[in-house]
Amino acid sequence: MTNPVPAQAPGQSAPAPLTGLRVLDLATLFAGPLAATLLGDFGAEVVKIEHPRTPDPSRGHGPSKDGVGLWWKLLGRNKRTMTLDLSAPGGRTTLLRLAETADVVVENFRPGTLEKWGLGWPELSAANPRLVLARVTGFGQTGPHAHRPGFGTLAEALSGFAAIIGEPDAPPVLPPFGLADSIAGLATAYAVMTALTARDRTGEGQVIDMALIEPILTVLGPQPLWYDQLGHVQPRTGNRSANNAPRNTYRTADGSWVAVSTSAQSVAERVMRLVGRPELIDEPWFATGTGRARNADVLDEAVGAWIARRTRQEVVDAFEKAEAAVAPVQDVRDVMEDPQYRALDTITTVDDPELGPLRMQNVLFRLSATPGCIRWAGRPHGADTEAVLTELGLTEAEVAALRAEGAL
Repeated sequence: MTNPVPAQAPGQSAPAPLTGLRVLDLATLFAGPLAATLLGDFGAEVVKIEHPRTPDPSRGHGPSKDGVGLWWKLLGRNKRTMTLDLSAPGGRTTLLRLAETADVVVENFRPGTLEKWGLGWPELSAANPRLVLARVTGFGQTGPHAHRPGFGTLAEALSGFAAIIGEPDAPPVLPPFGLADSIAGLATAYAVMTALTARDRTGEGQVIDMALIEPILTVLGPQPLWYDQLGHVQPRTGNRSANNAPRNTYRTADGSWVAVSTSAQSVAERVMRLVGRPELIDEPWFATGTGRARNADVLDEAVGAWIARRTRQEVVDAFEKAEAAVAPVQDVRDVMEDPQYRALDTITTVDDPELGPLRMQNVLFRLSATPGCIRWAGRPHGADTEAVLTELGLTEAEVAALRAEGAL
């Protein structure tokens, strides 16, 4: 399973840090596949295995160009693609052979599905005792809801996230993108690296049980602790914070919006001086974030009135000069032209044989000595099937037999 492009960034002599790591991506849609993408971005050899007749649904999610799904171009980058029906006898045998050569398998079938096909942990670990199996599901491998279908939307609702998003007198709000899936994808990549580090000490692989409902609960912070100790239930507060103020979005004179944050006391004081209301600093309640939050109406009026008389650029320039925290509320058009993102190469260009130059998010972080890179965007369904199987040692006759069986 040799990558068609070297796993190192252009101009770098050192290989990427995960070069030599082999990952089989059996998952669909977002959380599991994103974890595999993150590993591939830093040099891992990732083979995306899809059903011959029902490809990963992410290929059809969202807008497409010339019949090619654009979301897949992002999620499928740095992956070779092959087809394999795991429920077919030949598919099962082939996956076990692939597992012998792999370090990691990522899957997101409902609990019991791999076992039904004879591909559970006993069979996979027998084929390769050093294997790490990352199992990503909605509710985990055990518990009363384990066998329910699980999607990120359900995790956003169950975790308490949706309950605190939105205006106080409005319904709970769900994010219009895969938030819980993305958080779980990041967590799964971290879990894989943790399990591999343990393997370096013990020589043995293990199973990762990742439930979508858990990582998003982690990033919500101390809500369970607050409730446990104080009976406190965080309410919906719109753009405001219960912990500090002013903290909101404000409309500028030219019809744009800016976001202001004053988590630090010194920043809150600078903002009040900037907007011409220094007397508020002397109020007893101004000395703490919670005190300011209880008087958010007064602070929002002061900040909002000042911002409403100025253009977005004037507001940003004045806040920066005052060393106060502000950011314009940008849509994707602004993001693509943002000078800071440009300086970081956060949006980079990838040449694609199907669609030509594509601009997409770059790798997640920068390493000074062994950086990751995007070697190619998502490839067509099954594009590397024969190459992967040939490298595995299958003969032309064996590949033909798998095709005749419908396993490919």
